[in-house]
Amino acid sequence: MPVLTDQEIIAGCKVQDRKVQAGLYRQYYSDFLKICMRYATNQQDAEQWMNDGFYKIFTRIEQYRGDGSFEGWMKRILVHTCLDNVKHVMRKQGDRYMEIDDVKAQQVMAAHSDNAIQQIGFKELVHTIQALPAMHKTVFNLFVFDGYSHKEIAQLLNIKEGTSYWYVNQARELLKQRLSANVSKNGAL
Repeated sequence: MPVLTDQEIIAGCKVQDRKVQAGLYRQYYSDFLKICMRYATNQQDAEQWMNDGFYKIFTRIEQYRGDGSFEGWMKRILVHTCLDNVKHVMRKQGDRYMEIDDVKAQQVMAAHSDNAIQQIGFKELVHTIQALPAMHKTVFNLFVFDGYSHKEIAQLLNIKEGTSYWYVNQARELLKQRLSANVSKNGAL
């Protein structure tokens, strides 16, 4: 199948052309799976969440208005699909989040450095992030990888902005501890 422009892909998806949809799926499979792997705790869930995201993309294609990039629109749907699934899992498990005072959270964030995180490989980071508690992992991913501000995260997850700061900091601390333990155990990254 020849390489299609975004406009051709969008037009094909709007008429539910299965070949165009399959081509779009193949084109973004790897990138989108990586996004889902950051939020899910295992590959099976990540693949399911990615497929849920593609389903939403295909069934909501009429909602794309051409504002911003098509890829960005799809990624936003995918991240929101992951968030919906994380929230569902957390409710099912009875997980709760903590509310942290904004000033205290900013002070804690300023006091810590994340050098250990900057020195590791992507695969090891993703594996270590997957092992974080659900809320830590979610907030960390939204902030670090998906570029959401703490204010946006607070609105998305219905938490205080300071709580978002706190979760990012705690996730960094947990990652540092776990990565340092891996370095000690393995000798080097």
